[in-house]
Amino acid sequence: MNIALWIVQVLLGGMFLMAGVMKAFQYERAKASLPWVKDVPRSLTTFIGISELLGGLGLLLPAITGILPWLTPLAGVGLALIMLLAIGFHASRREAQAIGFNAVLLVLAVFVAYGRFMVAPL
Repeated sequence: MNIALWIVQVLLGGMFLMAGVMKAFQYERAKASLPWVKDVPRSLTTFIGISELLGGLGLLLPAITGILPWLTPLAGVGLALIMLLAIGFHASRREAQAIGFNAVLLVLAVFVAYGRFMVAPL
């Protein structure tokens, strides 16, 4: 189970790091590739990006370094909450593909949170 958790942590962490960097620091690129970015304030897009960036780092760094490893499952919970909010946002816009993608990320974040809290704590 520990190996499966590490695989999911690395994949999820990498995905959130890339998405977070794009939303936080490459606004024009995000605007061109994500249709919803045009309809929300730039500050909200930046906030979401920074939150995803910090969540991605939280999935990886505490676990890798052994410094405050209890932050890893909390990062999973935080990212799950972000994905839950994203599902609601995309549902209001009737964006089925985005809802499905966010649902997969939600399940993976919950898997990491539960796994690191209960099954294989660091």
